[in-house]
Amino acid sequence: MATLFYGSDHAPISLPDRLMGYIKVIASTKLRRGESFTLTWTGTDDEAGRSTIWLQPAIPLRFVFESVEPEQLVGEYLRTLADQANAASGLVINARTWEAAEDAARTPARPGRPVRAA
Repeated sequence: MATLFYGSDHAPISLPDRLMGYIKVIASTKLRRGESFTLTWTGTDDEAGRSTIWLQPAIPLRFVFESVEPEQLVGEYLRTLADQANAASGLVINARTWEAAEDAARTPARPGRPVRAA
């Protein structure tokens, strides 16, 4: 499990490494551009309901991954999440169903190169 430490909150957000890899790429891209957005997550074992944070460039952010190597990310799923992060509702992740959504984004007729979450 990867953890995300945000601002002065002492309770980190814990999500699977690969899912956090997607969040890291999207957050890094948007924050580097000076764009703020919301991140909402549901379906974790630790929290009932839904949680949302406002990500903006001035608030400290740290990702800690269990795995030493970066995860292989699916380019189409990454684009889907990036489009979602650009919408008014922000990036919404369901920790229980994201892998099915990632699998659905794979297109066997057009295999793309995997993306490394640096």
